[in-house]
Amino acid sequence: MTRPAYGVLRPVTPLAAVLLAENPSPMTLEGTNTWVLRAPGAPDCVVVDPGEDDEAHLQRVAAHGPVALVLLTHRHHDHAGGARRFAEITGAPVRALDPSLVLGSEALGDGDVVAEAGVELRVVATPGHTSDSLSFLLSGPQADPVVLTGDTILGRGTTVIAHPDGALGPYLDSLHRLADLAAGTAVLPGHGPELPDAPAVARAYLAHREERLEQVRTALVRLGPQATPRQVVETVYADVDRAVWPAAELSVRAQLDHLRGTAS
Repeated sequence: MTRPAYGVLRPVTPLAAVLLAENPSPMTLEGTNTWVLRAPGAPDCVVVDPGEDDEAHLQRVAAHGPVALVLLTHRHHDHAGGARRFAEITGAPVRALDPSLVLGSEALGDGDVVAEAGVELRVVATPGHTSDSLSFLLSGPQADPVVLTGDTILGRGTTVIAHPDGALGPYLDSLHRLADLAAGTAVLPGHGPELPDAPAVARAYLAHREERLEQVRTALVRLGPQATPRQVVETVYADVDRAVWPAAELSVRAQLDHLRGTAS
């Protein structure tokens, strides 16, 4: 397998390039994607998800500045852990849905439009993976539609519902929002490779979630209503690498909450 090009800025679209953080794991795939956005010829850039508090990575990202603004897709440390230090390095304000993550600016809200570095980003609230998860619709001069999805849609595999902060009902609603985007809207994810069509991927995610829910229902019939989340994981996620079973257990807890809620 070819070693990922850590520390190398890779152009992806006319408006977006990615710098891969060297934090690979079963949960982060090859590592966190830090996105650097600017229109051609723009003197500065917007950075989405500077990543963990890794000085080497943050300095490499800062070298592609000046940085006008930092945006966070959600609060998890592999995306936002280095935001405060990155703001110190670059002097750029940080914006997120969670006010506790905001530095030198104001919190973001669904439908907000951010304009910097010759590009526009429309904020789309996509809770579910976490309660504060956002996606960003990116537009700019002579560019095809693109959406940055954080961990709501990954470049490979499916995401965890990080119970109790994350919840399945809102996540399904978020997938429906992404499924309603224009066909051919490319996905720039928080982990893994870019994907060509957000609506198609969102529909596949919805089908996968319904399949998993049915498997959980079946497991509960077999194991009994007092089955623990771990027992459900061992039954439903037997085909998944055990390294991600702790994350799968979070998703199962979210699935069980969802099933109980829809049954009441």
